[in-house]
Amino acid sequence: MNKYNQLFLLLLVSNYSYANSVDLTVNNYLAPISDTLSAIVFFSIPILGANVPLIVLWLACAAAFFTCYLKFINLRGFTHAFQLIRGDYCNPKAKGEISHFQAVATAISGTVGVGNIGGVAIAISIGGPGATFWLIFAGFLSMSTKLVECTLGVMYRRQHKNGSVSGGPMYYLEHGLTEKGWPRLGKTMGVFYALAMVVGCLGIGNMFQSNQAYIQFVNITGGEQSFFGENSWLFGLLISTTVAVVIIGGIHSIARVAERIVPLMASLYVVSAIIVISFNYQFLPTAVELIINGAFSPEGITGGMVGVIIIGFQRALFSNEAGLGSASIAHSAVKTNDPASEGIVSLLEPFIDTIVICTLSSLVIITTAIPYGLMDSDLQGIELTSAAFAYHIRWFPYPLALAALLFAFSTSIAWSYYGLKSWTYLFGDKKISQLIFKAIFCLFIALGCMIQLDSIIKISDALVFIIAIPNILGLYILAPNVRQELNQYMYKLKTGKLKNYRTSQSQVQTTGIEVSH
Repeated sequence: MNKYNQLFLLLLVSNYSYANSVDLTVNNYLAPISDTLSAIVFFSIPILGANVPLIVLWLACAAAFFTCYLKFINLRGFTHAFQLIRGDYCNPKAKGEISHFQAVATAISGTVGVGNIGGVAIAISIGGPGATFWLIFAGFLSMSTKLVECTLGVMYRRQHKNGSVSGGPMYYLEHGLTEKGWPRLGKTMGVFYALAMVVGCLGIGNMFQSNQAYIQFVNITGGEQSFFGENSWLFGLLISTTVAVVIIGGIHSIARVAERIVPLMASLYVVSAIIVISFNYQFLPTAVELIINGAFSPEGITGGMVGVIIIGFQRALFSNEAGLGSASIAHSAVKTNDPASEGIVSLLEPFIDTIVICTLSSLVIITTAIPYGLMDSDLQGIELTSAAFAYHIRWFPYPLALAALLFAFSTSIAWSYYGLKSWTYLFGDKKISQLIFKAIFCLFIALGCMIQLDSIIKISDALVFIIAIPNILGLYILAPNVRQELNQYMYKLKTGKLKNYRTSQSQVQTTGIEVSH
């Protein structure tokens, strides 16, 4: 070995050691902060033998309240939501930047992540099959919360001179509470929300996603001894570069990618899950029985029925993010003059994220991992789900890994937009300011693959959920505004005063005469 090779190896080893030392130093320095913050945000109280995190109770109560307050709009508006994303009532001259379908695709890309694959397996491991029932129920209630925050996002959005739009909780908290006579409180809550979102998006919105995608990819390509196993920096660089290419074009670029990648990744995962479940169709009746019985008469679960309810609600609410307000940032950019229309479109997010994808993940685990003893192994999270996929078809972890990679990628591009809008709310929307944030965001994506900054991820996780406190408080205060807007919109829909542009266009093409409404 010549001296240049020796020097290269020496530099490689020293850099690796330096990275590890930085990793350890940062974690040790931030550990007390992350532990304290997590203990505060996820503080639990005992209820009927179960430890109930107050943040989960806060989110669950809001979901139940808005469902009743808006007279089960999650049922009444469900069919109309599909009409809207199909373009039936899409006014091409309305203010905004993206279509209804692009808005919901972008928001779904931000919620459907690796938690839908691995998080469900953890929930069932802890709470048993019964957690699935409460996961579905929580997803149903969450649809109403999502409608309220996305309607407000459009109601209080700001149109810039260049035609771009900014909206989200920081705007409806500031301007909505100012209308109610509390300008200082509104501004303080808006700034707090934006600060927490900027920091939070750098962990849960990118580092965690890229890290989990990297682990799954390495596991199926030879482990730590594989090429990417030994070159995590290269994998991180590839992901961050790909994300950078997309987000540099702003919401238009993000929305175009989202509207293509979301149907692809959802279809890939849904079809794969259905195939796995079909191999074990004989266990489906037993699975349904386990889910129902486990939901109402669980055995061996800490806290009994209350414990299972909490586990199911926690997984659902942490997955679809209803109550955090993040999705309303993307929905605010929609082309519409009727804020309630976008609120109705947002009903589809918890439905797809929780009721469809999380339920399929649950059935894969219950019909495969439980009957064949995989639950008794040391596998957890996404590794358990991967093992269930591979039980009948060895190569099935490959499409699962691709789905996980797409989930991580799509989540990152959506959260880059959430973080960017929060950043520009705080520091202005000049191009140099936006470029600085995008560079920082992409750097953290790469770091997520190279080093294990657990403390940063814990801090960001806590900050992302602490924003539910001011956000839901604002939703309660502004709920009458939403109900009034929604009632007016549903009346126009019922009486035929809403123009169906899809039908009108068809009539114009057929007769050459435009029919007015």
